[in-house]
Amino acid sequence: MPQTGHSRGESCLFNIGAYTIQSRCLLAPMAGVTDLPTRRLCRRFGAGLTTSEMVTSDTRLWQSNKSRFRLQYDEDASPLSVQIAGSEPQMMANAAEECVKRGAHIIDINMGCPAKKVCKKLAGSALLKDEKLVAEILQAVVQRVDVPVTLKTRTGWDNDNKNAVRVARMAEDIGIAAIALHGRTRACRFKGAAEYETIAEVVENINIPVIANGDICNPQEAVAVLKHTGAAAVMIGRAALGNPWVFSQINSVLQRGVIEQSPQMNDIKSIMLEHLCALHDFYGEPQGIRIARKHIGWYCKHLNNGDSLCKKFNIAESVDSQIRTITTHFEQINTYEEKAA
Repeated sequence: MPQTGHSRGESCLFNIGAYTIQSRCLLAPMAGVTDLPTRRLCRRFGAGLTTSEMVTSDTRLWQSNKSRFRLQYDEDASPLSVQIAGSEPQMMANAAEECVKRGAHIIDINMGCPAKKVCKKLAGSALLKDEKLVAEILQAVVQRVDVPVTLKTRTGWDNDNKNAVRVARMAEDIGIAAIALHGRTRACRFKGAAEYETIAEVVENINIPVIANGDICNPQEAVAVLKHTGAAAVMIGRAALGNPWVFSQINSVLQRGVIEQSPQMNDIKSIMLEHLCALHDFYGEPQGIRIARKHIGWYCKHLNNGDSLCKKFNIAESVDSQIRTITTHFEQINTYEEKAA
């Protein structure tokens, strides 16, 4: 019988293969964003599963600087999910096998990325145009590895060509363990509102877990999407940027029915500095300094006078000056609040 969120109850957990996922709120894999430091932080705040950034299935390119960082995993993460992208079935299978040798517990196949440079290679969401090739890729990977294989995809190629139900049925028949479904077509990219009707239809037509993705930014939206779609879980992407505590807030509502407040200013400062230092340690100089700018920029969007902090942070050119810029900003906020009181 197809799964339904209504019979599960909002706090029920779910499985991907033999792995019980301890939260119904997951972090979406985002290339260039969800690196190892970010995944660790999101797990600490309650993300039930984090998946590596998309890595190419062409293992000949794994010696590049970009792939080298993306292929670094957290040995403490369990289950450890690694996402691969490509369009050649045996190359995808080879990459999956190599990822398992490196410690992956779950292999995630990317058929959802709408980026032009990915779709030009007939990978990511471009694959939805060729269901035969989709089946060949899924079969090759599932047959090659003895760990659960999941699929990240979209509702279709464009609004006139939505094939998510067919693809989901096919994926389940082949042996895919779970599907994360973004509520937009490839043509939509990230524009317009996500639609959840197709996700609900997929849930009604298959028995493996479906994870709803798209436009879920807070606990209220997470609850609404779970109820509307009957999905096993929700996947948070852009809403987690500079806001890793969103997982704790969603879990609080789903598990206890309690609305958890956002962190206090001093706590936010500590989180930002923790994330900043982790980025510096992971990437080293000067790359860590450069990459930290976009991450701290996302935090600034949630702060009063965040534009000022962002501008100052972006011209800081050393580890010490980046740390000092954040520390000074919050010291000034505390001084202002004390005077106002």
